Amino acid sequence: MTVIVVAACPVGLRGHLTRWLLEIAPGVFVGTINSRVRNLVWLRVVDMVKTGRAIMVHSAPNEQGLAFTVHDHEWEPVDFEGINLMLRPAPVDDPVLKSDAPRSVGWSRASKRRRFGQR
Repeated sequence: MTVIVVAACPVGLRGHLTRWLLEIAPGVFVGTINSRVRNLVWLRVVDMVKTGRAIMVHSAPNEQGLAFTVHDHEWEPVDFEGINLMLRPAPVDDPVLKSDAPRSVGWSRASKRRRFGQR
């Protein structure tokens, strides 16, 4: 089983993918193709995607039973102790991740109420 998801790509690429795979939603292509054809299709996707992005998920002989390939995407695949995961970059302006943000210390108000029997 192979799944290819494309975004912001030319119409010609979507037309090319429909030769080999079924388009089940806009930009989502699914099908069963052999590894040789899958690699050739992926090379064509990378060549034709231009400023868009693409992700391919396919079955593989590993513990997860799948593998994925990414082209021009913010999320990147990482190997975490033999399991492939997608690393999502943290937003730069996220206030939770800023190191200079003050953190409260001690028990929360709710835990104090529970501790002393006040609901």
